Formats: sequence, C-alpha cells, structure tokens
Amino acid sequence: MEPIRTEQAFYDAINQDKPTVAVFKTTWCKDCHYIEPFMPGVEKAYADKLSFVQLDRDELPDLCEKYNILGIPSFIGFRRGEELGRFVSKLRKTREEIEQFLDQVVEASQASAK
Repeated sequence: MEPIRTEQAFYDAINQDKPTVAVFKTTWCKDCHYIEPFMPGVEKAYADKLSFVQLDRDELPDLCEKYNILGIPSFIGFRRGEELGRFVSKLRKTREEIEQFLDQVVEASQASAK
C-alpha cells in the first residue's frame, strides 16, 4: 500500500481514472494492526481493479477533518476525485467486510464510467 504523506499526494492519488481506496490508519490503533496480516492479500486480489493508498490520521489531521475521518481504520473509495463510497464504523473490520466494501467500490466505479 502506497503511503501518502502530503495532501497533494493524496489528491494526486484519488484523481486517477483507476479507482483508489484510501485507508486511514494510525500507529497506535489496535484495529488497524488487526487488518495488517491480511491486507496484502486483499490488495493483490484487487490489484487489477483498484489502487490502494494509506494515510496516517495523525500525520494529516486537516485532511482527515475535511473528510470527517473519526473512526479508524476507515476506507474511502475514489475515482477521478469523486467519492464512490466509504466503510467507516467503530467496530473491528473483517477481511470479508472489507472485500464486500471493495466490491461495492468497483461496482460504483463501473457504473460511473458509463
């Protein structure tokens, strides 16, 4: 997952034609660490459909405030700068739940491309 360190890098990433999923995390978040073992497999499974970027909520607080990122980890799908969907909850996220969300992002992207 490509780490994003600046707001400009974030906007560059989400403005691509290929849908991009931004994953908002922090180093101290237990639920963020919970998803780490299986996320590389998820990324690989969706590599032909989605790009993934990772942001540390503590490094980019203004951007996170703008996108109303309160719970972490949070997932937001974008295509050409337009939000396609978000997966935010206070509950721990399972691989299956994340993959269901990613399927929704792919579907929304395909619908917006028509």
